[in-house]
Amino acid sequence: MKLYYHPLSGHSHRARLFLSLLGVKHELAFVDLSVKAHKQPEFLALNPFGQLPVLDDDGTIVSDSNAILVYIAKKLGRTDWLPEDPIGGAAVQRWLSVAAGQIAYGPAMARLITVFNAPFRSEEIIPRAHAILMLIEAALDGREWIATDKPTIADIALYSYVARAPEGDVDLAPYPRILGWLTKVEALPGFVEFQKTPVGLAA
Repeated sequence: MKLYYHPLSGHSHRARLFLSLLGVKHELAFVDLSVKAHKQPEFLALNPFGQLPVLDDDGTIVSDSNAILVYIAKKLGRTDWLPEDPIGGAAVQRWLSVAAGQIAYGPAMARLITVFNAPFRSEEIIPRAHAILMLIEAALDGREWIATDKPTIADIALYSYVARAPEGDVDLAPYPRILGWLTKVEALPGFVEFQKTPVGLAA
């Protein structure tokens, strides 16, 4: 498998982390966002949306980080990471939707301001980030993992941007359950770190 990625992309990190946790041999293909390589015809042929990451599995092209997580889990038959029962499957899907929605428009967008100088209004986005973090904190009450009693791709989908929320001036100190959950993810065998950037509260 070949993963087209950028080390500062949390979406890319999701896919890379899951491949590593499962011990899947893969090649990393760096896509330089600073020169807009993701908007060039060669890359757009892989993903017309011009977004990272993209997975090339021997000619099968899968784009979108959450779709890649589902693809890998399904291909390898890892029902421990993506349950097939209705309740477990629905619980995972719920949090994949949160990752694509409230996380993308909260902690991830806040980080875009500080890391990539994105022209967003932090006074609007930071409260939005805290709103979803409060919901995640509440959801972790009495449980170790977000969707089921085991780690799933839901945890992987949420991890990267939550872990680096302080880079976007989003303080994690008020969320002890989230901090404990992050530690549990980081203790999983095969964990690979999401590259840190000394900006925001992490400066």
